[in-house]
Amino acid sequence: VLLVESTYGNRLHKAPEETQAELVSAVGSTLGRGNVIIPAFAVGRTQAVLYALAELARTGRLPPLRVFIDSPMAEKATLITRRHLERLAPRARELDHWMRGNPRELELRYTHEVEESIALNQIRSGAIIISASGMCDAGRIKHHLRWNLPRSACAVLLTGFQAEGTLGRRLVDGARKVRIFNDDIPVRAQVHTIGGLSAHADRDGLLAWLRGFAHAPARTFVVHGEHETAAGFADEVKSRLGWIRVEAPQRGDVHTIA
Repeated sequence: VLLVESTYGNRLHKAPEETQAELVSAVGSTLGRGNVIIPAFAVGRTQAVLYALAELARTGRLPPLRVFIDSPMAEKATLITRRHLERLAPRARELDHWMRGNPRELELRYTHEVEESIALNQIRSGAIIISASGMCDAGRIKHHLRWNLPRSACAVLLTGFQAEGTLGRRLVDGARKVRIFNDDIPVRAQVHTIGGLSAHADRDGLLAWLRGFAHAPARTFVVHGEHETAAGFADEVKSRLGWIRVEAPQRGDVHTIA
């Protein structure tokens, strides 16, 4: 029996070059007049975003950057990552060494105390604030959205999947007003979805992984995705791979495995 996720089972990620171009456009057009707010999961996503920004600063595609990581967990995960560079790919190691040697090109700060986090909301322009949670539903990111969403000079970069019912999803869907801390907040900031930075494989990536099986599993369950996407990906697996027993269970379904 195989369980396979389907978060992006209905779409393809953009090529790395296109993702970089999106970041350059979104960040470069904002920092001179406002702030860039990046909701990101503390473990994995924050570090991926940091190194993506470092690459663009190192190659001169972005101006010198001032980056704040405003999440205690993200700080710990980032420091652990940077202490074990031997575990990373050569490119990531090179970027980390560059960051250490060029603090004026990428100034990285961690905010520890609540007071430091609150103080970030006094910055009117030039700051990149990376904070949790990745879907905007909890944590310090809600405060930064509260202060920056109403400003047309600012931008919000969503770098991961936004599930139905989350604040992040409402922003992706183009809401012009959202509720944060019992206040109705107008959305005037530019909202960008940078899907290429997601840790989830796209449709072709998932299919490529499934093709690694010498024989089709007796049963395959397509999970971890919105139902329409999961059902559509199950059909793709059947038609493209010729697998027969591929199902997309819904909440509450019971399946006997024996």
